[in-house]
Amino acid sequence: MKPNKTISSALFAVAVFLTLAASQPRLLAQDWSVQVDRVDPGDVNIEPAFRVAIYENLLEELAKTKQFKQVFRSGDRNAGGPDLLILKTTVQKYTPGSETRRAVTTVTGATKLNVRSQLCTREGQVVLERVVDGNVRFFGGNLRATHNLAHHVAETIKKSDLPAATLSVREQK
Repeated sequence: MKPNKTISSALFAVAVFLTLAASQPRLLAQDWSVQVDRVDPGDVNIEPAFRVAIYENLLEELAKTKQFKQVFRSGDRNAGGPDLLILKTTVQKYTPGSETRRAVTTVTGATKLNVRSQLCTREGQVVLERVVDGNVRFFGGNLRATHNLAHHVAETIKKSDLPAATLSVREQK
């Protein structure tokens, strides 16, 4: 049986299109800039050093993803415009760990963090809300949990579909 060139060409074109579409990075988040608000301790008794470490690590990890046009600190005067999202982070659970216990037993002494992260528009509309964990279980300093948490928050945002910033601007008019 002789293969049909038209069908073969069409299947090849579909395969190429699907391959290209799958390899394209998500561009919607790059329409946005993000401002990282200070970490809200909520009802949890968390050390100030941990709150500051979470905040600084969030700034660093979000910048690494290259998902946003710009990453701003809370209170930055350059942050503005309709294409700005605000990242709000509230600590829900915190279990202080022990580096000594982790080094001796590797079973106990884990430092655990659990936060609720929200990406909001300037008007307060929640665009994305997730609960994210970060911890250090085996080796590493207690503050390593803040780095792991920030990395998980950034990865969660990177994997999420955000609406296009231009749609948000049109909705405002």
